[in-house]
Amino acid sequence: MPAFAAPDGTALAYQVVGEGEPLLCLPGGPMRASGYLGDLGGLSKRLIKLDLRGTGDSGTPADPATYRCDRQVADVEALREHLGLDRIDLLAHSAAGDLALLYAARHPQRIRTLTLITARARALGVDFTEAHRREAAALRTAEPWFGAAYDAYERVWAGSEADADWDAIAPFFYGRWGAVAQAHAASEVAQTHDEAAGIYASSGAFAPDAARAALEGMDARVLLLAGEFDSGPLPRIAADIAKLLPRAELAVQPGAGHYPWLDDPRRFTRTVAAFLGQEPAEPVG
Repeated sequence: MPAFAAPDGTALAYQVVGEGEPLLCLPGGPMRASGYLGDLGGLSKRLIKLDLRGTGDSGTPADPATYRCDRQVADVEALREHLGLDRIDLLAHSAAGDLALLYAARHPQRIRTLTLITARARALGVDFTEAHRREAAALRTAEPWFGAAYDAYERVWAGSEADADWDAIAPFFYGRWGAVAQAHAASEVAQTHDEAAGIYASSGAFAPDAARAALEGMDARVLLLAGEFDSGPLPRIAADIAKLLPRAELAVQPGAGHYPWLDDPRRFTRTVAAFLGQEPAEPVG
């Protein structure tokens, strides 16, 4: 697997899947190895999937504090330099939305397009709440698994850390709780670095006012893709995030949860490919 050195010397690995124009992909979790992204439903791009430090085939840093989201921005920039790309098309899923937004705030001139897939935006001061989770869960009452899963959700909201409860709520994160989704969910624990995940969004990681100000003049096009059934973010919260970013557009995928490329690969790839295939506008100024 190809690798490069982060500024602090940590060896970072990345996977390359497919052919075509490069699309740099940041995995969520937080701190889940990039393998769970698969081929993003067969997206016709050369996917360059970064294993964040301490995950997948990447090395473990000497200083665990560098797992904090803002401190990994330099890793993304090092990957861009390693690949020899002047500007990048950047895709981020879930918790990696924060990392992508911080990268864009620090290096706006390096972003050609930014694709945020069911992505967080704590970097901009937007978070997801228990009320949001309940609102999305209420859409799934007709599902055969709803009763047991919702009971487990109640225990999680009350503070349960039991693996059985966390496993039981997994169906809420998929539009279709079939064999593909179940296998995907089963791989999460082995792919996630729990210690790093606890540090990722720790105190000091985000300065929303500064990030919003830095992104006000960014001329890159932005796509926010939300799932109809997802709670992080709800489609209406994704719409609020879009309002904070210049040149942003929102797409809501019907019937999708937190992993829309699994729920309807054809619709997902059509939406993302259409966005990436648009002709860039003339630079401003």
